[in-house]
Amino acid sequence: MLDDPTIGSANDFSAANRDEAQLDAYSRVVSGVADRVGPAVVRVESGGEGRQAGIGSGVIIAHDGLVLTNSHVVAGAKRVRLVLSEGRETEAQVLGDDPDTDLALLRAELPRGTPAAALGNSKKLRRGHLVVAIGNPLGFESTVTAGVVSALGRSLRARNGRLIEDVIQTDAALNPGNSGGPLVAGSGEVVGINTAMIGGAQGLCFAVSSNTALFVVSEFVAHGRVRRAHLGIAAQTIPLPRRIALATGAGPLAVRIGEIDPKGPAAQAGLKGGDIVLMLDGLPVAGADDLIRLLGADRIGKTVELSVLRHGRVERLAVTLRERRG
Repeated sequence: MLDDPTIGSANDFSAANRDEAQLDAYSRVVSGVADRVGPAVVRVESGGEGRQAGIGSGVIIAHDGLVLTNSHVVAGAKRVRLVLSEGRETEAQVLGDDPDTDLALLRAELPRGTPAAALGNSKKLRRGHLVVAIGNPLGFESTVTAGVVSALGRSLRARNGRLIEDVIQTDAALNPGNSGGPLVAGSGEVVGINTAMIGGAQGLCFAVSSNTALFVVSEFVAHGRVRRAHLGIAAQTIPLPRRIALATGAGPLAVRIGEIDPKGPAAQAGLKGGDIVLMLDGLPVAGADDLIRLLGADRIGKTVELSVLRHGRVERLAVTLRERRG
C-alpha cells in the first residue's frame, strides 16, 4: 500500500490545490489594494529656475485635493504639476515642506469624485506583515510591488542631516520615482510614504510611517509648518565616561555645546560653550539626534530643566524654549 502511486498522486493534487488557494489569496489582497488605492496615486513633476526637473509620486489623502509626497521631490520647486491616474494633469501648490521628515503637502483642484486614500495607524504593523508599494518608478506609471515589513522603528538620515524617526523598512521594491508614493497595508490603508532605497542593495527600502505623516499634516494644516522647539546651540555627540554616567544617571552618550546663539534660549539661561548636556527634564540625552527628538512642538514656550556637566560638577539650569525658525 505504501508504494501505491495513486496515494502519492492524491497527496500531490491536494498540496497543489492548497498552494494555488494560498497564492490566490495573496494575489487577491495585492490586486485589491492596487484597485482601491491605485487611483489615488499621482505622478508629481516639479521644476523651477536653477533646479533640475524632478519626477516622483504622491498620494491623494483628502477629497478636497490634499496630496502627500516627499520633501525632496518638490523642495525648491517654483511649480508642481500632478498627473492623475487616468492621465489628467493639474497644477498644485506646496502647502508645507518639512525636510526634517522628508514630507511635503500639496493642494490641487481635483475633479469631483477623485478617489482618496486613508492614512492608517502604522503602530499596528508587525514584522512580516504584507505591504504594497504603488508609484511611478523610472516613469513607469502605476507600478505595483509587494513585500513584507522587514523592520519597524528604524531611524533614517534625511537629506538635511537630521534623523527621521519611526521609519518602516520593507523589501517591497522601490526605484527612483517611487519617492512620495504610498506603502499600503493589506487592509487598504496607507501605512507609510515611500522615501528611500539603499543603492547597490536589494530589498532594503524605507518609508516614513503614517503616524509621522499624520502629525506633519496636522501641523501643516494648523500652522503652515512643522513647529519644533530649540535651544539655540550647535551641539556635538560625545561618549560619556562610564563612571560619570553611573554617578549622574545619564547614558553612555551626551551632548557637548559648541557655539551658542547669544540671543537664544540657552544663552539667556546661562549655558556656556563646553557644557555637556546630560539630561532634559530627567530624560537622558543620548546625543545630538536625541536632543533634537526631545525638542518637540509640545515644549515650545515651556521651561525645561537641563542637567549639565561643567568643570566636573553637575549643574541644573532652567531654560524656556522657543520655536525654531528656519
